[in-house]
Amino acid sequence: MRNWILKVLVGCLLVPAAWAAPFPVDEIHLVAEVWARHTEADGSGLGWDILRRVYEPAGIRLKIRSVPYTRSIGLVQRGEADAWVGSYPDEVEGTLYPRWHYDADRVSALSRSSTPVPTLASLGQYRLAWMRGYNYQAYLPNLKHFEEIQRRNGILSMLDLGHVDFYIDARTEVDDVLHSAADPSRYRITPLTRLPLYLGFANTERGRRLADIFDRRMGALVASGELRPLFRRWQQPYAFDKELERPHATP
Repeated sequence: MRNWILKVLVGCLLVPAAWAAPFPVDEIHLVAEVWARHTEADGSGLGWDILRRVYEPAGIRLKIRSVPYTRSIGLVQRGEADAWVGSYPDEVEGTLYPRWHYDADRVSALSRSSTPVPTLASLGQYRLAWMRGYNYQAYLPNLKHFEEIQRRNGILSMLDLGHVDFYIDARTEVDDVLHSAADPSRYRITPLTRLPLYLGFANTERGRRLADIFDRRMGALVASGELRPLFRRWQQPYAFDKELERPHATP
C-alpha cells in the first residue's frame, strides 16, 4: 500500500513538471481545401510556398492535409490540426488569428454577360451563390439573397438557367470555372474587393506559439521583400502593396 501511494505521489509531482516543460514545435499541421495553384494536394502552390518560407527557416516542417474548407475549420476546432489555411479576417469566433495575413483574395463576381454590371452597393439586389462555408455575407454589404453550393461544376448551368445572377469567389477559382465554358464570351467577371487571407490557429498554447512565430517571420519577410518572387512565380498580385501592406490589427 505504501509503495502504491508513493507511486501516485511521484506521478502527481511529475505530471505538472512535464506540462511545464517547453512544448517542442518542430512541425505544424496545416489543413486546407485544394485551391488550384495555391494549396494543391501535392504540396505545390503559392500558399504552401509562402508558408514553407515562413516556417522552415525556423526549424518547423509543414505537414499538410487536403480537406473541404468547412472540414478544415472543424479539424482545428477539435484539436486535430494546428491551423487551417485561407481564412478571412476574424471569420470564426474563438479562433486565434495572427496580425499578418499571408495572401489576399481578389473577390469577383461571375455572371452572364447580359446581366447588369454589379457594384458593391448594388450587389444586394441580386441572387448570389458561393461555396459552402465561405461566408461572403460577412464581408460584402447588404446581401439578402444568397445560397451556398457544394460543388463548382454546376455553376455555369445555374447562371444559364437563371437560378442565380452571380457566382462569388476568388478570382483564381472564377477563372477556372470560366475555362470550362464552351463559349467564355457569354460570361463576364467583375472585380468586387480584396480580402486578406489568414491562418486560423487553434486557440491553445501551442497555437499561440505557432502564431507568434508566424507573425515574426512574416514581418521580416515582408520587410525584406523576399516573398515578391513567389508571387511573380505563381503570376499573382503581391498581397502586401497599397491597402493591404499593413497587418490586420487585432483587438
